[in-house]
Amino acid sequence: MKDLFMVQAIGVIQSPYKEKFAIPRQPNLVTTIESEIHLCGAMNSIDSVRALDEFSHLWVMFYFHQTAARSWQPLVRPPRLGGNKKVGVLASRSTHRPNPIGLSLVECLSIREQAGQVSIKIKGGDFVDGTPVIDIKPYLPYADTADNASVGYAPQPSGLEKTVSFSPQSETVIAKLSTSLPNLKRSIEEVLLQDPRPGYRRGQNEDRLYGVKLYDFNIKFKFTEQCIWVAAIEAE
Repeated sequence: MKDLFMVQAIGVIQSPYKEKFAIPRQPNLVTTIESEIHLCGAMNSIDSVRALDEFSHLWVMFYFHQTAARSWQPLVRPPRLGGNKKVGVLASRSTHRPNPIGLSLVECLSIREQAGQVSIKIKGGDFVDGTPVIDIKPYLPYADTADNASVGYAPQPSGLEKTVSFSPQSETVIAKLSTSLPNLKRSIEEVLLQDPRPGYRRGQNEDRLYGVKLYDFNIKFKFTEQCIWVAAIEAE
């Protein structure tokens, strides 16, 4: 059996997530974020996507390009378990894998060809900007779901039951962007309610100010006892 394979990117993802820190740990946990897959090379042909728009959802296989050079271990500490308990890497969704390949289910919004570029607009992805795409397949509900599936240590989404409050400065920025980014406020709320902090800090209230890059902005926030406080939205 061959132990070395050649894989070529068929596209690249243009995403509002500019760094790994802000990305939800699973696809479709943030429902308002839209991204685009720009096909490249021989796949950048409208024939390659003929009839793909007949499917509402797609499987996207991609390459963890930002962590590919890092080593992997047989045991990992999933954030879902607070970063304290170890499980086998194959029992996790860790990006540090023997082969740094990810698989996400996304909603297909539209497909277009413009100025020689074929693009697929998608929603619900968990990709950092610039992620290489390895393959795309249509989602088939009758084949891709399992009614009696069990899910081990992650039976439910791990979103927080907190409110997100915005400073006057943040509300002003959101109002100014209401036409170009109508879902910005809800996107920020959904991202922060996933608690993007390291696993060992999840659930804690602290006075530390964090920042995540989303679209072309730095979202500065902190976790307080009362809420998640968005202190400022600053242009990068």
